[in-house]
Amino acid sequence: MEKVYTKNAPDAIGPYSQAVKVGGLVFTSGQIAINPATASVEAQTIEEQTEQVCKNLCAVLEAAGTSIDKAVKTVCFLADMADFAKFNEVYGKYFTSKPARSCVGAKQLPKNVLVEVEVIAEI
Repeated sequence: MEKVYTKNAPDAIGPYSQAVKVGGLVFTSGQIAINPATASVEAQTIEEQTEQVCKNLCAVLEAAGTSIDKAVKTVCFLADMADFAKFNEVYGKYFTSKPARSCVGAKQLPKNVLVEVEVIAEI
């Protein structure tokens, strides 16, 4: 197992890695809308937060030697399922390969963000 780290995505806010590589796959930790340049949540709308989450995931996957195009599975958490359609609009621009996906409502997410996404991708 190899840990993955990039300064182009937010540092972990707990005792975990941004991602790990094992057996030809990379498993990202859930990414939220923290801007890595400021270490804060600046985006306010679900669309803005989803955009930042996807940028963070792209950075982690690139550091792991792969890309968002090689995603095979995502798990998405929304603080409000009423945001599902708006989330999908932005998500669909990034995940054009249409990996398998789960999307669930969560009572509360870290730092009170609106969205969190984790990815499993081929290396």
